[in-house]
Amino acid sequence: MKMIFLKSEEEILLIKESAQVLGKAHAEVAKWIKPGITTNKLDKVAEEYIRDYQGIPSFKGYTTSSGKFPSSLCISLNDTVVHGFPSGYQLQEGDVLSIDCGVKLNGFHSDSAYTYPVGEVRAETMALLKHTKQSLYLGIEQAIVGKRVGDIGYAIQNYVERFKYGVVRELVGHGVGRELHESPEVPNYGKRGQGPALKEGMVLAIEPMITLGKKDVVQEKDGWTIRTSDRKPAAHFEHTVVVRKGKAEILTTFKYIEEVIQHTTLMVSV
Repeated sequence: MKMIFLKSEEEILLIKESAQVLGKAHAEVAKWIKPGITTNKLDKVAEEYIRDYQGIPSFKGYTTSSGKFPSSLCISLNDTVVHGFPSGYQLQEGDVLSIDCGVKLNGFHSDSAYTYPVGEVRAETMALLKHTKQSLYLGIEQAIVGKRVGDIGYAIQNYVERFKYGVVRELVGHGVGRELHESPEVPNYGKRGQGPALKEGMVLAIEPMITLGKKDVVQEKDGWTIRTSDRKPAAHFEHTVVVRKGKAEILTTFKYIEEVIQHTTLMVSV
């Protein structure tokens, strides 16, 4: 296993500063989410906001064996689970839109995601969004000293499988810090008491990726886009958190997103 870095209180404060810019960037994007808006526009809004506040979009230029990611946002529509590209596509009534974003500020990354209904969507899809978001918070409840990574995954899996949803196996949460992706991996499935021990100062991106149908996914030819094999919708919610004694501390925030949502009737309630 690769080294797991424990963050000092000073480093955690720097990540929290990054996370505040990230939360507000998400909210700026949320203001534009409506039928007729292109996903390229959303990406432009996010990048301009992040750079205006001296941040760097963590995803833009992120390099893997598939090449460099071209955008500031991962914009994943409907049956796309994660890593979708912004494009000239115009949002349509009934779409489901996952927006994943990262910010590097003061040398540290933060990472979060939120899934939106565009206008009116099917009741079963709204339920998927609601339960996926709830599973995130159930996972976060396990991110405390004395637990293990498997406790986080178990809490998420045990909850969403009650609703016959699929838990994606190929994609997982991760540590966050000076690098966007650090150890340990944080699966959204698992067994209680298994995996690396959680210690004070571990900073984790916990991010349930849940499907309305089967858990199986496929990768598109672009090498990035991951969609459901059965073409049913998926949802994705993510927070960056720090492991603490007794109760995890959430560093990212949905506060600014949900202030916007309250004015646009998009609210996904927990």
